[in-house]
Amino acid sequence: MKIIFLYIMSFLLLNAQSSRYDMGKELYIKNGCHTCHGMKLEGLHQYPYLANRAKGYMEYKLKRFRSRISENQQQEMMIPFAVGLSDDDIENLSIYMNEFVEEKNKKRYDDSYQVHGDGGS
Repeated sequence: MKIIFLYIMSFLLLNAQSSRYDMGKELYIKNGCHTCHGMKLEGLHQYPYLANRAKGYMEYKLKRFRSRISENQQQEMMIPFAVGLSDDDIENLSIYMNEFVEEKNKKRYDDSYQVHGDGGS
């Protein structure tokens, strides 16, 4: 009986996670995030990419913007977009950004960093 209960709970959690992804996607488009960061979260012009960024980092940044805190003048433009976000909105957006998969070919962006050579002269 416990195994069935655990199976049902894990199924419900997976469905809740995917719906949070969809809610984050809807919020991303509704709030106009795509106008600066792109439909594929690739970042346009001087605006940073958001695809597959660490979820905790994105939550941290959005909560700082919501608190009207930025590290430089360029980031200040994010404050009006973040002020009205709830904790659930931030959670949904960060899930969407972290788990983003391009709709066409279902590939994630490569966010890895590789060091080559010894870094010397």
